[in-house]
Amino acid sequence: MSDLARHIDSLSRASVLCVGDVMLDRFVYGAVDRVSPEAPIPVLRIERETAMLGGAGNVAANAVALGAACRFVSVVGEDAAGLELVRLIARATGDGGGLVAEPGRQTTVKTRFIGGRQQLLRADAETIAAIDSEDEVMVAARTGLLTVGAVILSDYGKGVLTDGLVARLIAAAREAGVPVVVDPKGDDFGRYRGASVVTPNRKELMQATGLPADTDAEVETACRQLIETCGIDAVVATRSERGMSVVTRDTATHLPARAREVFDVSGAGDTVVATLTAALSVGVDLVEAARLANLAAGIVVGKVGTAVVRAPELLSALHEQEWRSGEQKVGSLTQVVEWAERCRARGKRVGFTNGCFDLLHPGHISLLNQAKAACDVLVVGLNSDASVKRLKGESRPIQNEGARATVLASLACVDQVVVFAEDTPEALIRALRPDVLVKGADYTVATVVGAEFVMSYGGKVVLADLVEGQSTTNTIKRMQR
Repeated sequence: MSDLARHIDSLSRASVLCVGDVMLDRFVYGAVDRVSPEAPIPVLRIERETAMLGGAGNVAANAVALGAACRFVSVVGEDAAGLELVRLIARATGDGGGLVAEPGRQTTVKTRFIGGRQQLLRADAETIAAIDSEDEVMVAARTGLLTVGAVILSDYGKGVLTDGLVARLIAAAREAGVPVVVDPKGDDFGRYRGASVVTPNRKELMQATGLPADTDAEVETACRQLIETCGIDAVVATRSERGMSVVTRDTATHLPARAREVFDVSGAGDTVVATLTAALSVGVDLVEAARLANLAAGIVVGKVGTAVVRAPELLSALHEQEWRSGEQKVGSLTQVVEWAERCRARGKRVGFTNGCFDLLHPGHISLLNQAKAACDVLVVGLNSDASVKRLKGESRPIQNEGARATVLASLACVDQVVVFAEDTPEALIRALRPDVLVKGADYTVATVVGAEFVMSYGGKVVLADLVEGQSTTNTIKRMQR
C-alpha cells in the first residue's frame, strides 16, 4: 500500500473542530415555458426544493464524508432557517449542539432558482455584522478542543469570525497543541497571526500581498511575505488549473492539478481545507496532506454543484493516478539519484533492490513488498535488454525493458525504476548510496553485490524470504511444454 493510500485509510481516525460562517444553501428547481406578461422575465414553475449546508457547513460535511469526526461551531439566528441548519448539522455530524442561536440575527440563506439546467437568479438573505455571542462560541469551541486533532477556521466574512474570536481560538488551539488551518477572507491576513496554515486561492493571495502570483517563483515570494509579515507558519495556495503550492519559511513544493474534467469549482476550497485539516489531525505531514487535498479537489470539481468527496473516491482516484503516472516513475540514473537525495532531505530512508523482472510473478511481488517494508521509498534497478541477454541467453528477455519498467512502475510499492546496462548494479548502488539494500535469501550478505559498500557507511542489507517454486525460467518452461 502506498503512503497516500495509508493516509486515506487513516482519515477514519481523524477528528476536527470547525468554526466559521454557516449558511443555508437552498435550491428551487422548476421549468420555464413562458415569459411573464408583467415584465420581460421568465416564469419559473416550481417543481421541487432542496436545502443543504453551505459555507463553513459544507466544510464540516466534507470532513464527515471523508470519515472524520467533526465538532461544528457557528452562529445562526432564531428563525426557521436557523432551525433547519441545526437539523442539517445534526444529521451530518451527529451533533448539532455547537450552533449558537443569537437573538435578532438573520441566518444566512442563499436561494438559487434553476430552470432546467440554467440558474436564473440567486437571492441572498444575510446578516454580515459581527456577532454578539463571542463568549458562547468560545465555550462551544473549547468543548470541541478537548477531543480533536486539528482546527479549521472557515471564514466567509459573515461576521462569526471576529478579530477577537479568531485570536482567542488560535491561542486556545496552540495551548491545546493542535494545528489551526484557516480558509481566509479579505486582504488582512494579519488577523490570522499564529495560525499553522492558511489556504488562499490565487486571487486572495494577490489581494492580501499586492504581489503577482502567476509563476511558481512569484507564488513562493507572495506566500513568504504572508509568513513573515503575518506570523503564519505555512501557506497552501490553491491555483486552479496550475495546482497547489505548499510554502513554508524554508521550503516550497508545487503540486500539479489533478482534475481531468472540470464541471463546477464551487465548494472546491471547502473540500481542500477539510481534507488538509483531517489529514493533519492524524499526524500526516503538511506536504502529504496537501497531496491528499489536491487529489480531493480534482474529484470535487468534476461534480456539479456544491459536493463532497468520500474516502473510497479518494482511494479510487489515487489508484487511477498511480496507473496513469507509472511511466513517470521511470528515470535516468541522474534523475533517480537527485530524487533520492530529496527524499533523504525529508528524512526518508531510501531502499534499493534489483533484477530482470522479465515475467512478473508472486515471487517478485513478495520481494518488492518486503523491500518496501524495510524502507520508506524504494528504487528498483532493472537490467537492460542487453544485460538480460548476457545473463539469461539469447531467448531472453520475453518483454523489452520499456515494458518491464512500465509494469514495475505501476506497482504501489515501487517508487522509482532505473534501467542499468551493466551485468551487476554495482555502479548504480555506488551512485545511489541506498540506506537499505535488499536481495533474495538465495544470496548471503557476503555474495550480495554492493553489500560491503552499503555497510561501509552504515547502511543495512536485508535478505528477503523467497516464495518457493516461483521463477521466470520455470514459468517459461511450463509455457513451452
